[in-house]
Amino acid sequence: MYRGKRVLVTGGASFIGSHLVDSLIERGAEVLVADDFSSGRLSNLEYPLEKKGRGVWTWENLTVKEGDLKDKCFTKEVVKDVDIIFHLAALHGGRGYIQTHPAECCTNMILDQLVFEEAMKAGVERICFASSACVYPSYLQMEEGSSYLLKEEDADPFVRDKAFADLEYGWAKLMGEMALKAYHQEYGMKTSSVRIFTAYGPRENETHAVIALIAKAFIKMDPFVIWGTGEQDRNFTYVTDIVNAMLLAAEKIEDGSPVNAGRDDRITLNQAAEYIFNIIGWKPNKIEHDLSKPQGVASRAANLSRAKKILGWEPKIPYYEGFERTINWYFKNKNRKTVKINLTKILIERNNSRV
Repeated sequence: MYRGKRVLVTGGASFIGSHLVDSLIERGAEVLVADDFSSGRLSNLEYPLEKKGRGVWTWENLTVKEGDLKDKCFTKEVVKDVDIIFHLAALHGGRGYIQTHPAECCTNMILDQLVFEEAMKAGVERICFASSACVYPSYLQMEEGSSYLLKEEDADPFVRDKAFADLEYGWAKLMGEMALKAYHQEYGMKTSSVRIFTAYGPRENETHAVIALIAKAFIKMDPFVIWGTGEQDRNFTYVTDIVNAMLLAAEKIEDGSPVNAGRDDRITLNQAAEYIFNIIGWKPNKIEHDLSKPQGVASRAANLSRAKKILGWEPKIPYYEGFERTINWYFKNKNRKTVKINLTKILIERNNSRV
């Protein structure tokens, strides 16, 4: 499907976006990245890029353009002559960021609508939207140790009690999904939404739980601080599994309906920390739990029935292997002194990912 196609990846210099770019290039696509570098980094695109002008870099079948997708002129420029869009650009971060930056998260609705509208006007064939597990009602995720698996039908903006997203960030994502269904219904545009569950891996920043724990182990924090009780659990999903789900969704879903990309098993933050200690061969003398910090829902994992049936997809990378890959990347690419000095800031400020 992708060979020879012109594919736009918004937010393509970001954590997930850059891995998606890698996969598209491997599949023979001509890739255009649009990014404002508010959290993404040009260095995440590990190619010998050559600067071609102000805010433009190229290498073979890859072009990178710097700009703000809330600027209508820039959006109109980058969607021109595009066959497929993967829309990942957003103001987002981990629990610390989205809980302390609600107004910024609301601006995602402006960005999304501009991309969708200009894509429709330009005749773009397909859009795949990076949605989030934050669209799901918090009341389904309140019980520690829950075995409940979130189903796509549990979040629906048109059904009473199911339109109950997690904070402003979740509402913005739910509105993005609703808009894509509308663009399919009214204009016939082929659209899909992938609900991403707690992605992690190389190139991620410290606002997210796994990288935050790795950063603290990297500087040998002792006492080692875990936000919340540590008994809140997540289905941490390795980034290449997420990317594969997005590629398949863009191919196989056309009506804007959402699909989960996550795991149906889960581990607690305390267990995640123990994995990290075992992998690096170090453990603090004391672990403290900071109940004053944002900790999110108590329990979250995905029902994968729809993903398996429609996409033929399920995650392949087990927790321990994914953690090991991520730790190896972090230890290779970070400076201990710099991380230690800036840790408090980088845990909640996504634009400090350059540290």
